[in-house]
Amino acid sequence: MLASLKGMVVTLGSLLEGLRKPVTAHYPSEHKPIEPRFMGFPALTWDSSATEPYCTGCMVCIKACPTECMTAVMQDNPKAQSGESHRRKIIETFEINLGRCIICGICVDVCNLDAIVMSHEHEKSAYMRNDNRVDLGALLEMGRKHQEEEAWEPTAPERNHAETVLAVRKERENKKETASENDSSADSQE
Repeated sequence: MLASLKGMVVTLGSLLEGLRKPVTAHYPSEHKPIEPRFMGFPALTWDSSATEPYCTGCMVCIKACPTECMTAVMQDNPKAQSGESHRRKIIETFEINLGRCIICGICVDVCNLDAIVMSHEHEKSAYMRNDNRVDLGALLEMGRKHQEEEAWEPTAPERNHAETVLAVRKERENKKETASENDSSADSQE
């Protein structure tokens, strides 16, 4: 008899629990909200002022990646020759194997140009093994989406701002010219 009463209490308790707000989301039609600090897959950022990616293909993130899930190829920037851009090099291809990525964020930490961010994108399941490879176009699209949703701004804009970069470059060239003039005048005095 005691067991019957315990069973009735359990049944009554589960009936009353049905009146509470459910905690289960009916995925994929419903999604739980993503926390602001949630780290999803890496994405490449887009410099809208120069209409090109921030990434110059310096390979720092690729060398630092513990799972070696990234590959990239850099090329000369055609806009740099015409003076439209301050970046001498630009990324030609960039690929991340999201199946190997452990979402550690090291690539973001080592990037000096704010070229890669951890987006909130987390739904990248695939049927085939190589379907988890994401190329440059998809990475830039993920980055643009992240930049719009989060109102993202570069953490070090002075590194990416064209006028600042060109001014620093000119200052270095002037110092080199001054140093070479000083060396040549010192040689002529001897």
